[in-house]
Amino acid sequence: MNDRAEEPSRLIENLAGRAISLELGSLDLCFVAALRLRLRTGEATSFSEHELVDAFRDVCALTQPEATGVARRATAAIQRLRDQRLLSRVDGAGVVRSGAYALTRLATSIVDFYLEEEALTGESLTLLLRTLHASLLELREQARSATTPRECAERVVGPLRVTVRDLVDGIERRQRGLDLQQERFQQEIGSLLAADWFDAVARCQDLLETTTTTLRELNDVLLRDAHTLVGLLEDIRELAHERGAIEVDDACRRLSEQLDRIAAWGSARQHTWSEYYQYVHRYLRDVVRLDPTRALTERLRAELGGKAGRSYSLVIAAQPPLVVPRDVTPPRERPPLERPRAEREKPLEEAPPDERAEALTASVQAVLAGGARTLSSVTGAVVSPLPEAERFSTAGRVAEIAARLAKAQSARERPWTRADDGIWIEEWSLTPTANEA
Repeated sequence: MNDRAEEPSRLIENLAGRAISLELGSLDLCFVAALRLRLRTGEATSFSEHELVDAFRDVCALTQPEATGVARRATAAIQRLRDQRLLSRVDGAGVVRSGAYALTRLATSIVDFYLEEEALTGESLTLLLRTLHASLLELREQARSATTPRECAERVVGPLRVTVRDLVDGIERRQRGLDLQQERFQQEIGSLLAADWFDAVARCQDLLETTTTTLRELNDVLLRDAHTLVGLLEDIRELAHERGAIEVDDACRRLSEQLDRIAAWGSARQHTWSEYYQYVHRYLRDVVRLDPTRALTERLRAELGGKAGRSYSLVIAAQPPLVVPRDVTPPRERPPLERPRAEREKPLEEAPPDERAEALTASVQAVLAGGARTLSSVTGAVVSPLPEAERFSTAGRVAEIAARLAKAQSARERPWTRADDGIWIEEWSLTPTANEA
């Protein structure tokens, strides 16, 4: 496990120690592309030095017609490509005669990246996954029919490492092509909005809908088939283990990780494009449709640029940090504050009954029985014996008791009358009820 974790670091250290670099100018890249296209259209698998010079001369005629010393420049270009492992000599004659040269895998990969724009679609993904599924089914049958570890390794491990991995690599290559296509779509949407503004709304919506549909279809296919393919790989691994082919573990693990990455890629791209889709639609709705003639936009640019007579600026007052010329002692961690636990319900306590309300009612009743017929006289007679701090609060309760014990009447304009020192009340006339009388 540790060796596997240290493998990337050792590889990077090896690359840095060998001082590997890659520098390709536009002319060198066109030269390599021309050689790659000649291999596709012809039957030859290598080039002689004369053919390399002819190809370089044709590229110079297209890209740099005024160039001189083409043969000398061709020799330098061939040497640069050989130094960067893009061109290799495939004959064994050494310096005895002119050699034969072939493009390396690095050169073909670079050229194919720029020449092939094969993006992943629902049809191509379905075809590739169907082919991969059929291959895994066949390998499972081969693993079931094998009897010895050697036979199982030849029938199962080899195809897993080559054929099946090539299919998965084809899916990942087309994924990268779709990523580039999405990036071009985003650039095209930005260019359309910058050039045509309101007229570009329909075209932007078409591009968004097309990519959204494609990503949704890809994600549906991946969610449907990825689990089945991983299950087939697990069956192949178990059958190979039963036959003693332990080396199948590494191949199955790598393919399973690739399938997981493909499924994660589909989910991530759909989520990312969904955010971009919402952003563009919000921009079209809130900016483009509200300002189809760009009047508001141009006016805002003029204001910000100072063309309208005013200019805007941003002023920030920054204060330098304080310099503390001493060692900072970190504060000690204080214990968390805790509330002391207390009983939620306090115990009941015996208390004497409050008879102040009954006593106040009896006082008002006695004053009314004594002949008082106005609220001011009843209030003054009741609150005068009380302490001064309790007189005001008691006056309201006296009025409530008097209205309950007697019939209260008042004129249309009720006069304010002094009931006691500091207490003024609206005057009522009180008539005792039959029971009170």
